[in-house]
Amino acid sequence: MKSLQSLRSSLPEIGVRVVPYTPLALFAGLGAVLAWFWRWPCRVGGAWHDGTLQFTNFCYSDIPPLWFKERLSDGLIPYFDYPVEYPVGIGAIMEVFRRIATPTGDPQVVFYDLTVALMAICLIVGVVLMAALAGPTRRWDALWYALAPATILNAYINWDLAAGVLSLAGLLAWAQRRQWPAGVLLGLAIATKFYPLMFLGPLFLLTLRTGRWPEFLKMIGGAAGAWLAVNLPVMYFAFDGWKEFYVFSRERGIDWGSIWYFFNQKQWPFLGDAERVDTLGVVSLLVFCVAIAALTLTAKTRPRLMQLCFLTLAAFMLTNKVWSPQYVLWLIPFAVLARPNWKPIALWQVAECWYFFAIWLYLVGLQPGKAELGISGDTYFTAVWARAITVLIMMAFVVRDILRPDKDVVRQGGVDDQAGGVFDGAPDRFRIPLP
Repeated sequence: MKSLQSLRSSLPEIGVRVVPYTPLALFAGLGAVLAWFWRWPCRVGGAWHDGTLQFTNFCYSDIPPLWFKERLSDGLIPYFDYPVEYPVGIGAIMEVFRRIATPTGDPQVVFYDLTVALMAICLIVGVVLMAALAGPTRRWDALWYALAPATILNAYINWDLAAGVLSLAGLLAWAQRRQWPAGVLLGLAIATKFYPLMFLGPLFLLTLRTGRWPEFLKMIGGAAGAWLAVNLPVMYFAFDGWKEFYVFSRERGIDWGSIWYFFNQKQWPFLGDAERVDTLGVVSLLVFCVAIAALTLTAKTRPRLMQLCFLTLAAFMLTNKVWSPQYVLWLIPFAVLARPNWKPIALWQVAECWYFFAIWLYLVGLQPGKAELGISGDTYFTAVWARAITVLIMMAFVVRDILRPDKDVVRQGGVDDQAGGVFDGAPDRFRIPLP
């Protein structure tokens, strides 16, 4: 009970002073509006009901079709009446908006509008949180998140911005040395999308290096408690519906966007084997994680938290059997916080934009009789590899900055780890020295 009261008392103190971030919030609002206008042809023209127009107009979104696919149109409650392929955080959003939209004249469109409004708020708040993590001297780096072309193109495809704002809030709480709220927010983020789980690895590695175990364990306790608080009731009363997300994630085959899809379509031996993709993905991710752990524990200067968050998240995306267009929203804040250098980021954004247009044209080309409206598989795969290679390039630059801290533009101002919380300025307790 005492810890709960402590959490309540600390929550109002998490955050930032509003006034210095007002211009950034306005730019983020502009980005949210531009993203809304981008999908206007589908919103008003009925293209969502046409398997070709929604692709040739580049305004596809998962949200409207899921109104029917997840049986929300039938008044069914997610998990309890119908299994849902999303974690409970998204399921809760779906249920709340289902109840509001159902009595209206066009519930599918209202459901979409409500979701977009929430995602717009998540983007605006996320930009402010990112600016706070960047620190007062680099807060304008958050413009990359607010107005990046890939943000505008992908903002309203799915519910990814909800997990993004919770992740950034949790990491900001950690930066402010408030471990319980940090854990609670990260636990809620993991209950909304699975990828924020990757951030626990960098926190563990830096804890291992600094020995700040009490703070880390508080954070883990808060994360586990929050995740269980929102998942246990659904697990208990609707286990079959709850487990659908995990069963679907495990059984899902190779999907568009991943490098495994390229190997599979080109029928590469071993790497293209659909039966091995889960093993290949896990093993390749483990290789990346071991390399990141070795880098963290051997580098002469301790890496910054945002550098490791970017590396682990990028590794997860590169090795995943699914790499949807909107996943770029996961990575933008951490790519910028890890290395705010505009040249590689701009190159990556070009690759992400090319992929955004390529995937929809590729899907059109797969439709019978529509090949002339789309692109070939070979053209599509140039976008797949352009995205993967530019992410690898950014990872290489971040590794270089870790090995040569004098090249890290964030540390050139005398900063150790602006977002590191208890890691900032902490002495090393454990390091593996190399010759």
